[in-house]
Amino acid sequence: MNFIQTAIPGPLVIEPDVFGDRRGFFMETYQQLKFQAGGIDYQFVQDNHSHSTIGVLRGLHYQIQHTQGKLLRVVNGGVFDVAVDIRKSFESYGRWVGVTLTAENKRMLWVPPGFAHGYLTLSEDADVLYKATDYYDPPSERCIIWNDPTIGIEWPLDEGMLPVLSAKDKEGCLLHEAEVFETWL
Repeated sequence: MNFIQTAIPGPLVIEPDVFGDRRGFFMETYQQLKFQAGGIDYQFVQDNHSHSTIGVLRGLHYQIQHTQGKLLRVVNGGVFDVAVDIRKSFESYGRWVGVTLTAENKRMLWVPPGFAHGYLTLSEDADVLYKATDYYDPPSERCIIWNDPTIGIEWPLDEGMLPVLSAKDKEGCLLHEAEVFETWL
């Protein structure tokens, strides 16, 4: 496996070794010792599967307590996946990284605790599988609005196109209004 540092310290792109032939392919999507060696030394406690149609944008989500690290991959279709640093004590606070994940490129994205996360579905539909380092805790869930101008995420939307959002995601707040991590261990 190849672990690639992004422009912000923390998030990593993971390129698994894929062994293919005329029958199909095989790849490891998680192996604890390899992930530890790659800098991801967390225990995963929950697996999730999200199915979305084209233009659906989910995020920018995070939990203020029971913070979750997420290891994401796409098994059908493609998404533009984003991590935003919301640790105020870091130089990278408010900065974002975006990666295209597809079933074809088989890349994965590690979004560590302390980051808000979201993605835009690029294909007719997409299935995203992800592992989380803590359990989902609705009372501590928070959302930053997808188009916060101070963050300035360059979502790959056609001109004039608006994403499809849940009611909850439409109510996301701006980063400067958000409850974020003032200090980080």
